[in-house]
Amino acid sequence: RPFEDRRARVVGDTPTSQIEETVAASQQSTTKIGRDSTISASTSALPFASTKFLGRLNADATSNVAGNADGKTDSTNTFTGVITVTVHQVLPNGNLLVSGEKQIGVNQNVDVMRFSGIVNPATIRAGNQVSSTQVAEARVEQRGRGDVGKVQGLGWLSRFFLTVAPV
Repeated sequence: RPFEDRRARVVGDTPTSQIEETVAASQQSTTKIGRDSTISASTSALPFASTKFLGRLNADATSNVAGNADGKTDSTNTFTGVITVTVHQVLPNGNLLVSGEKQIGVNQNVDVMRFSGIVNPATIRAGNQVSSTQVAEARVEQRGRGDVGKVQGLGWLSRFFLTVAPV
C-alpha cells in the first residue's frame, strides 16, 4: 500500500522503542516490643538448717525488655531513551519477539543499553515506533563499563568486610 506507514511485521524488521519507564516504591514499618517478667523464690524449711539462715534464702528478680524501631525506604527510578530493536521471531498469534542492544562509548567509558520483549503489532505507531509501556515481558537494562563504573563500585576489601560482618 503506497500511503501506509511501513510497520514491523516480519523477522528482520526494525521497530524503534521509546523507553519511558518510571518505577516508584515506598515501604514503611514501625515495630514496638515489650515484656515484663517478675520471679520470686523463697524457702521455708530445709533439713539441718537454722531459721536465721532460711531468712537469707529469699530471691527476687525483675526483668523489663522494651524496644522501638522505625524504618522507611523510598525509591524512584526513571529511565528514558530510544533504541531500535530487531524482530527475531513472529509468534503464532502474530506478536513480535524483539530485542536489541546499543553501545555508546565516550573516552574510556562504554554504556550498554539492552531491550527485549513482545510487541503487539497493533501498538506500533506511525514511524514504526512503540512505547516500552506497550511491550509485554519488557526487559530494559543499562550498564556502564569503564573508569566511571570502576570508581562507583565497592572495592574488594570493602565487599569482603560487608560479607564477613554486614552492617
